[in-house]
Amino acid sequence: MTDNHNLPTLNTDKLYHEISDVIIGAKHKVYQAANFAMVEAYWNIGRLILEGEQQGEDRAEYGKQIIKFLSQDLTKEHGKSFGERNLRHMRQFYHSFPKWNAVRSELSWTHYRLLLKVEKESARAYYMHEAVENRWSTRTLERQICSLYYERVLASDARNRPEVLKEAEENKVELQPHDFIKDPYVLDFLELGQSGSFLEKDLEQALVDQLQSFLLELGKGFAFVDRQHRISMEDDNYYVDLVFYNYILKCFVLIDLKVGKLNHQDLGQMDMYVRYFEKEKRLEGDSPTIGLVLCAEKNNTMAKYSLLSECKQIFASKYMTYFPSEEELAREIERGRSQIEIEKKVSKE
Repeated sequence: MTDNHNLPTLNTDKLYHEISDVIIGAKHKVYQAANFAMVEAYWNIGRLILEGEQQGEDRAEYGKQIIKFLSQDLTKEHGKSFGERNLRHMRQFYHSFPKWNAVRSELSWTHYRLLLKVEKESARAYYMHEAVENRWSTRTLERQICSLYYERVLASDARNRPEVLKEAEENKVELQPHDFIKDPYVLDFLELGQSGSFLEKDLEQALVDQLQSFLLELGKGFAFVDRQHRISMEDDNYYVDLVFYNYILKCFVLIDLKVGKLNHQDLGQMDMYVRYFEKEKRLEGDSPTIGLVLCAEKNNTMAKYSLLSECKQIFASKYMTYFPSEEELAREIERGRSQIEIEKKVSKE
């Protein structure tokens, strides 16, 4: 019998964690491979159903019948995953992604089920690209689709922004500050409701507490730097609510929060903050500082005759602390698009 008391004391913690990481990594690869194998199977099932439908004279009616009978037999043999509803999703999956090489292995069947809800092809391609690039969970993808993320991104500039961002990644196209500003921002994850009965410090604290969700809403390339960043000027102190750095634009992004309506003083104060950062904080190689005032309500007429129509580095966007209906969001997006057109006309005058 071996006497373990004579063995030296072994520190196996590091070795244990390294081996554990290998096992977890292998399990993840097995799961991902199995998951993608099912995605491929569903794609092929959709292809076979669509091809089978071509044989009937009345294709619409024949399609309903073929899916009905197939679901009965497949469910008995292979389980509930092959009910009528799921078979229709598989058919739609193949119809929406007719080329197999366009299907990304990083996404699950649940991801694709959500993507199938997006009717516009360009929007669907954008969501798929972003989901892969940013490793969005299915819950995140669903929120972004429901909050019209693509439409808000597109409306924040008159150019075809998703294509601009994609081209920038592939060909190093120079991006502009307005390529990263959305209007409105949906901050429903803060759970502050619609009443607006909270202070600016409450809004700031909630954003810091939910920083990961806020970074996701801000978009690509944002890193948190500081809150209530002090700026000292002679005998006075001023405080920038939130400071970020965008590593794609290579610049500071200053955010001031306003629970009320945007006014000239808010924009003047942000202009001062931006000028200070330009002189005191901006490093060699950095791009010009961006200032963003997040407010509960905007005045488009005031924006027309203020810094917003002149300065390419200062922006104002509306925030919504509740999850709006699609109609509400559509109105806000259209309002933002109209404001961009007004600002363009003013700049040409």
